[in-house]
Amino acid sequence: MPDMRAYPIALLISAAAVLTACSSGEQKAAAPPPATKAPSSPPSSSAPANKASDTCALLPADDVSKAIKIPGISSKAGPAHDNPANGGKATSCEYVVEGKTAGALAVTRYEGRKAKTADMIAAIKKAKPGAVDVPGFPDGAVFYTDEQKTATLAAAKVSNGVPVLVNYTGPVKMTKEMMTPLVHTAVAKA
Repeated sequence: MPDMRAYPIALLISAAAVLTACSSGEQKAAAPPPATKAPSSPPSSSAPANKASDTCALLPADDVSKAIKIPGISSKAGPAHDNPANGGKATSCEYVVEGKTAGALAVTRYEGRKAKTADMIAAIKKAKPGAVDVPGFPDGAVFYTDEQKTATLAAAKVSNGVPVLVNYTGPVKMTKEMMTPLVHTAVAKA
C-alpha cells in the first residue's frame, strides 16, 4: 500500500488553495459582497451540515472504501476553517485507513453571500490550470490534480439560499470516475 503520511498535509494545503482561490482579489465572482441582511433562523434538524461531525454524515466511510477498493476505511472529523476574507466557513471529514489519511471531504458554506455557482466553478478553473468540467452535476463541478500530488473534485450548489462548495480530495491516483459518486452523495445531502 502506498505511503499516505503526506496526504493529511497535502489535503489541508489543497483545501486551503481552493478556499484561497475563491477568496483572492482576482476571484471576485466566487466571493461576492455580503448580503445587506443575513438571514437568521434557528437551527433545525433539517439544516444542512455546518459542523465537522455533520460533514462526516454526508459521505459514509463505506462509500469511500468501495471507491478506492480498500476495506476498513473509517471517518473522523477534520479541521474547520473560517475565511474572513470571503465569508467561507469550511468543515471537513477525514477518511482514514490504518491511521493514515486516505482522503478528505470539505464543505464550505458562504453564509450571507450571494454567488452564482457557475462563478464559483469558474474561479476554481482560473486558479487551477488543467481543471476540467465534470458532467452530471446540475450546478457545476470540476476535477483537477495539483503539485501536492492530490486529486480533487469540487462541486458547487446553493442550499437553502446559501452558496456551498463541496470537494473531495484524495491521492493523485484517484480518478474523477472514482470521485464522482462520492461527491454526488455528499452534494445531495449538503
